[in-house]
Amino acid sequence: MRYEKDFLHLQLSEPTVLTLGKFDGLHRGHELLMESIFEKAREGLKAAVFTFDIPPAQAAGTEVKVITTNEEKKRLFAQRGVDYLIECPFTKEMMQMEAESFIKEIVTRLCVKWIVVGTDFHFGHNRRGDYHILQQYAGDYGYRVRVVQKMQYQGRDISSTYIREALQKGSLEFANELLGYPYFIRGRIIHGNQVGRTIGFPTINIQPPQQKLLPPFGVYVSKIHLDGKQYGGITNIGKKPTIHGDYPPGAETYIYDFDGDVYEKTAKVELLHFERPEMKFDGIEALKQQLEKDIAYGRKYLS
Repeated sequence: MRYEKDFLHLQLSEPTVLTLGKFDGLHRGHELLMESIFEKAREGLKAAVFTFDIPPAQAAGTEVKVITTNEEKKRLFAQRGVDYLIECPFTKEMMQMEAESFIKEIVTRLCVKWIVVGTDFHFGHNRRGDYHILQQYAGDYGYRVRVVQKMQYQGRDISSTYIREALQKGSLEFANELLGYPYFIRGRIIHGNQVGRTIGFPTINIQPPQQKLLPPFGVYVSKIHLDGKQYGGITNIGKKPTIHGDYPPGAETYIYDFDGDVYEKTAKVELLHFERPEMKFDGIEALKQQLEKDIAYGRKYLS
């Protein structure tokens, strides 16, 4: 997959089928869009995705938590087989671009022959553009439009908002059902405080970016992808209240049947099932006893 960030200096020569959106989570609600662009790709076009580097609301000063970071999203698109991912900076210039100017820019720069969007897609200054506007200018700029209906689950459109609500409420399995895959945290393994190793339970630590939406603090049964292999484990999401110090929220994972040196490597931790909330224990011995129970619970769940 070719990944591009400098949209205003980009010029593709291969004809493309393009879909546009925030794509936070790249969830089941996006499946029909992806199926449509790959259908056109099989007819000889290159599959292209256009998205912004930050949620537009963030540019207005609103803090936005994301299901997938830009790096996580990039890897999901690459796994799906997208040919081009354009992650455009959401600058003041882009924010103020009128709908027709935006259409002209994307069609000419990205050599667009087909545009595939959902019914709720909006673009351009003050979000005045929609799929009707795309259809209106299709003849002028030489592209065609396919509008895809939203996929629903339990009577509601599948959306990033729906998934964020489920995650924040602690409904992990429901969120995973909407995503179409387990919610995950991907990042570089950093050095922790080594407490786990001293009590016989070595762990790996991942510090997700601040904008990453985390589920409620607690212990989760998990699967870990590391060095091309998959392992079972348990993951604590939280701030380590038993250990002295002020820690930022992170993911600390005990991996079953593994004790390798993996610092600075990258791991993907998938959360499968919530076991219990994060707790502060009276001391390390109490923490150790609970960890033994957590580990046994996770093994039984995974078996």
